[in-house]
Amino acid sequence: QVQLVESGGGLVQPGGSLRLSCAASGSISSDNIMGWYRQAPGNQRELVAAINNGDTSSTADSVKGRFTISKDNAKNTVYLQMNSLKPEDTATYLCFFRTWGSSRYYWGQGSQVTVSS
Repeated sequence: QVQLVESGGGLVQPGGSLRLSCAASGSISSDNIMGWYRQAPGNQRELVAAINNGDTSSTADSVKGRFTISKDNAKNTVYLQMNSLKPEDTATYLCFFRTWGSSRYYWGQGSQVTVSS
């Protein structure tokens, strides 16, 4: 079992920044992928960014150049730095963990990000 604890969501004005954190604990394999999906009401869940333990990362085209994902392997913690936020970034952000080669996802509790003036 893997437990994920998220922090860092909130309300921010357009153009502002937020940083999300997600700390993993439990039975953590060395080969894993962590990242975030987001889901807004009425929208499909979207993969925002992901990073593996080798620091290879990817971000969705919708956030490229604005969001950066990073990882502290020693702390089993992944971060999502979100800059130049737009109202359309408003969503619940869900941290995930997956062992490489497994189809099982573990999920965080979700972090609400609201971008509004």
